Amino acid sequence: MSDLPFHDRDDSDDAGRGFVARLDPGVIRNSDGRVVWDGDSYAFLQEECPDSAHPGLWRQGRLCARQGLYEVTEGVYQVRGLDLSNMTLVEGDTGVVVVDPLVSVECAAAALGLYRAHQGHRPVTGVVYTHSHVDHFGGVRGVTSGGVPILAPDGFMEHAASEHGHARSAVTRRSVYTYGQALERSPLGQVGAGLGLAASTGAISFVPPTVTVTHTGQEEVVDGVRMEFQLMAGAGDPPQMAFLFPGHRALFLAENVTRDQHDLLPLHGAAVRDPRVWVRCLTETITRFAGRADVALASHHWPVWGADGVARFLTGQRDLHTYLHDQTLRLMNKGLTASEIAETLPLPPALEDAWHTRGYHGALSQHVRAVYQRYLGWFDGNPAHLWEHPPRESAIRYVRCLGGGGAVVEFARGYLSQGDLRFAAQLLNHAVFADEGNKEARDLLAEVYTRLGHGAENATWRNLYLTGALELADGIVPAVPAAQCPDLVAALPVDRIFDSIAIRLHGPRAWNESLAIDWHLTDLGERHRTTLSNGALVRQQDPPDGPVDLTLRLSRQQLVGLLCGRGAEGVEREGNIGALQRLVALLDDAMPDFPVVTP
Repeated sequence: MSDLPFHDRDDSDDAGRGFVARLDPGVIRNSDGRVVWDGDSYAFLQEECPDSAHPGLWRQGRLCARQGLYEVTEGVYQVRGLDLSNMTLVEGDTGVVVVDPLVSVECAAAALGLYRAHQGHRPVTGVVYTHSHVDHFGGVRGVTSGGVPILAPDGFMEHAASEHGHARSAVTRRSVYTYGQALERSPLGQVGAGLGLAASTGAISFVPPTVTVTHTGQEEVVDGVRMEFQLMAGAGDPPQMAFLFPGHRALFLAENVTRDQHDLLPLHGAAVRDPRVWVRCLTETITRFAGRADVALASHHWPVWGADGVARFLTGQRDLHTYLHDQTLRLMNKGLTASEIAETLPLPPALEDAWHTRGYHGALSQHVRAVYQRYLGWFDGNPAHLWEHPPRESAIRYVRCLGGGGAVVEFARGYLSQGDLRFAAQLLNHAVFADEGNKEARDLLAEVYTRLGHGAENATWRNLYLTGALELADGIVPAVPAAQCPDLVAALPVDRIFDSIAIRLHGPRAWNESLAIDWHLTDLGERHRTTLSNGALVRQQDPPDGPVDLTLRLSRQQLVGLLCGRGAEGVEREGNIGALQRLVALLDDAMPDFPVVTP
């Protein structure tokens, strides 16, 4: 680890600059007394880094654990360390404008309370959602119930709703592993998430935006606070924006730039992001704002001060994305596969030696694979990989070829003794998938995953390895119940409501069923038809007249209630209600606790 730039203390200085006060104790509970945030559980990070953690990740966790209220510049404050994200507060003429009100209501209320305890009881006079991830809007009802301007980028509503979208169950399940939600917070367990420590587990809320930022250069004034916006659609999140507070010479970068490598393809799952868009946006940010800002702050981590520092920070992040994109393409066009590029591509020394370009949340190999997937997809061109057996069937055959489960374990011990943890993990993974009752293989693979996790600089990699070891040792890691947000469900576009039915349809059971239902949404003046045939449920808006099995007249709210199991009271109907019952009987439920590292 001697190549880490521990001589550079700027981050430590910046993370402590402007400190006003901490929340003491750093534990936040909901109305039932359940703990939804426990920053104090990370007190162990103040100790020296043990052998069970990577020194760089330990340092990152220690900096993220500095919680409290900070003055960024006159009239601009941040509350950091009370959730995965930061809350920013900008003082206006009569109150305070809140930017990104955290994940949960309880944490947002605690953050606002900490600010008010030291700056006076200013009312919240406006809210800004920088983008559509839940850690940037979910706590809004902890600071306001509405009635104030709420600003958001164009497309925010559609993408915020997609947080409750098609792959939500799978993403939520995988997040248990990437964020280490089931791990003990300790030197042996979870030490952070790279972007912050963890996400809070309180109530998620939503208040729809009232002001839409539609174009770069748009200016808005809320309670005397002037903001000049840059739309950055596709830079990390489809609807995203940065903005300058000209009166404070403060540049807000949202999640477009963080103090680590952000990810083009999160390990818990998402659509692949386009680094070219990210690069174009950051180049525009530098041109438009860098010379007009004395400080840059963001939705995660700590600010950077000084015009030169802001410019260097933005330039380094831009060059990182440019380099990874272009060099992956260069090597891809020489015939290298994603894994080969990820194994051999070095970073330029200036980027390798900068703390803010190290991989604590994203990682170089993830970026390479994301770029490769964006251009060429999952297939690497080798026909041997075109029609492989699924993991369990492949594992049975590999183990048979290697002489059985016991032989595989012995081979793995040999590679383990040579320090080749990566190949030992591959071998033992085959042994476990071929025979999940092979306790010797399970125990040894858990040991390998633990050692890989303790050596990982990337927080999400560490969490994945250690949670994988936990599954091997103790069985299925329980899912953390997904927080429901009635406000957000109620805001779902109608097409997404019907999509949520279609993706739950058990196709094989529905092969021989045929039915049609018309849905008249009386409050919207819309008519939709769902037709089931050949195991596919198809929706059509404003269909031609024709016979259907059932016609329902209901409001959008009643439709949501019907799908949430609240019954059909007040719904007018014509035809055979059995058609709806047949459809409901064909719907499948997601599995919240599926295994990840075992078959």
